Amino acid sequence: MSYDAIVVGLGADGSAAVAELARRGKRVLGIERFSRGHEMGSFVGRTRVTRTAYFEHTDYVPLLQRAWERWEALERESGERLLFRTGGLYAGPRGSGIVEGSLRSVRQHGLAHEVLEGSELRRRHPWLNGDGLVAIVEEKAGYLLPERCIAAHLAIAERHGAVLKFDDGAERWDRHGLSYAVRTRGGTIYRATSLVLTAGAWLPDLVPDLALPVAVERVPLFWYEPAEASAFRDIPVYFVETDDGSYYGFPYLAGEGLKVARHGTGDVTDPDRLDRDVRPGEDDGVRRFIRRFMPKGEGPLFASKVCMYTKTPDEHFIVDRHPEHRGVVFASACSGHGFKFASVMGEVLADLALDGRTSLPIGFLSLSRFAKVHA
Repeated sequence: MSYDAIVVGLGADGSAAVAELARRGKRVLGIERFSRGHEMGSFVGRTRVTRTAYFEHTDYVPLLQRAWERWEALERESGERLLFRTGGLYAGPRGSGIVEGSLRSVRQHGLAHEVLEGSELRRRHPWLNGDGLVAIVEEKAGYLLPERCIAAHLAIAERHGAVLKFDDGAERWDRHGLSYAVRTRGGTIYRATSLVLTAGAWLPDLVPDLALPVAVERVPLFWYEPAEASAFRDIPVYFVETDDGSYYGFPYLAGEGLKVARHGTGDVTDPDRLDRDVRPGEDDGVRRFIRRFMPKGEGPLFASKVCMYTKTPDEHFIVDRHPEHRGVVFASACSGHGFKFASVMGEVLADLALDGRTSLPIGFLSLSRFAKVHA
């Protein structure tokens, strides 16, 4: 059977894309190399931050605003609670990247926010040792439940007629006249007018001709049972830039603990050889951060997990059409900050696959920016 579109990879962006294509009444097939509900992708970790005062780049803000709307719509459509609004706090020394980047975003886009420091920061956020820090605080921020979000998108896709295949990933694809053929590892061949490639850390294997400039980082995540859990139950999601890197975390969740992690590690690896076991002492840096900035959060390690960042040199996403195969679109290399965008990326990828363009502002995420840099 032939399809209007085939989506390869059913993680964060792929699950959203297959749902959106199916919503639009298209015959769509989703292919996933791992089992349904697997934990092999970059999305694992129980919670993911979502925010709008975006220090990474001001051009992300309109996408974030649309993504927030789409997450709320997915909650209504699925009947699942997926988005938890906590507010957000982004802190660092005056002039630091997190502070200045957040300020650029809120000022350019007129986002509601406050700037706190000194005694006011200590009074409003006593859980944080904010001495010497400036904090940008916003209300429109919180966290998503990534595994549940993906499951909701897949369920919506099937409700609208999508066919989903697990445990048999794409091995390669070829163009045949006006359509594309995808051969799976099991030897099955499927055909479609358009391909959507959302294989995350494995995307370079599907487009070797593009030599995507990406590197995969191994990133451990940690959950603690803090000395004073009550101090962290109602805190915002946060990022804090220090002289030893940037750290982020979430409110304390009963039964799960206090999740804290470093944003990136520089530990480059291969996704097929990723060491998924957390080694003794790997949380030493995170513990130092907690001891210095959140002393009431000290406590025994409750749980740990390893995820991946698929990073580009500028740490922005790649979302584009294949330069030689205009019916092939792809998204990846979300550089450790992409899950919050998955809901809107479903729209973007469906637009590109069906119409060859989108009204959503993704120009700054084009693959061509790397060609310009190295020309």
